Amino acid sequence: MTSHSLVTQHTTLSLPVAQMRNVFHPADVERKLARLQEANSQRDYDNLRSVYERMLERGPERFQVKPSGVPDMADLYEQLPNFTQVLDDVKRHVALTRDSSDSLEVTPMLLLGPPGIGKTHFARQLADMLGTGMSLLPMSSMTAGWLLSGSSSQWKGARPGKVFEALVEGEYANPVIVVDEIDKAATDAQYDPLGALYSLLEHDTAQSFTDEFAEVAIDASQVIWITTANDARGIPDPILNRMNVFEVQAPTPDQARAIARNLYQGIRAAHDWGRLLDPEPKADVLDQLALMPPREMRRALMTGFGNARLERRSTVELADLPKAASGRGRIGFMQ
Repeated sequence: MTSHSLVTQHTTLSLPVAQMRNVFHPADVERKLARLQEANSQRDYDNLRSVYERMLERGPERFQVKPSGVPDMADLYEQLPNFTQVLDDVKRHVALTRDSSDSLEVTPMLLLGPPGIGKTHFARQLADMLGTGMSLLPMSSMTAGWLLSGSSSQWKGARPGKVFEALVEGEYANPVIVVDEIDKAATDAQYDPLGALYSLLEHDTAQSFTDEFAEVAIDASQVIWITTANDARGIPDPILNRMNVFEVQAPTPDQARAIARNLYQGIRAAHDWGRLLDPEPKADVLDQLALMPPREMRRALMTGFGNARLERRSTVELADLPKAASGRGRIGFMQ
């Protein structure tokens, strides 16, 4: 797949330099469409035909984010104190592209840890930092084998896979794709839902990834892969060997308190109604929030903010937090 340089200005990104990269060859699509029109007039192939036409309409070029330098990641380290090792790894990859014409390549990573400690939140923050898109693939709720690689167009209800959709329908050649709870992927004797990862996680083979529905080679070599799991024992060794594995611990009490404070301030700053609330949370509110997994902190804070404003108060009180959260133990948190 080809690429050429382009400098873009995006006021919301700290990484303004990008490349345009072709994620497929239009000639391949034109040949497939011509053959389809010659060989079939059946309505069963209308979906496939529309996919080819959509690909040609949008064209093959997608943005590929190229850092102009190593960004200031201090805020991320503060927001995600239990992800220090992972952030260090990302910073190393970004540093390699500094003062060079190379594109950003991030080794696929597996984030191991208990539920609710912020693994998916980390992925979203990483995508925001890089200025690229993000797709979330929850393997625990997806039993279809075609989730990643698509299903044959000859099957009823066939459709492209999520990797194809992220690259063809998205804006970026290097989106962050999160395979969430990869250890919970349903196994089937006839079809392995993780089978596509054997080629997708290898840079060379990912350059010509073929979705089973469209049967057109797609360049998925620039995708930034993040997988999450609670337990690595359910993940095949050949897939594990293709990734950097990080064991993410639950936050310590002090870290959890810092995360809660950052969330409070972040939510407040992101909304106009935030100016009506105190800039700092009360100590007892932070103590209670720190007992929750990071996943629950945001929901509890939104409830607390809402209850405070119902009473026309600027201060979130302990009683404003959800009752269900009170008294809950520090399950899985480090002492």
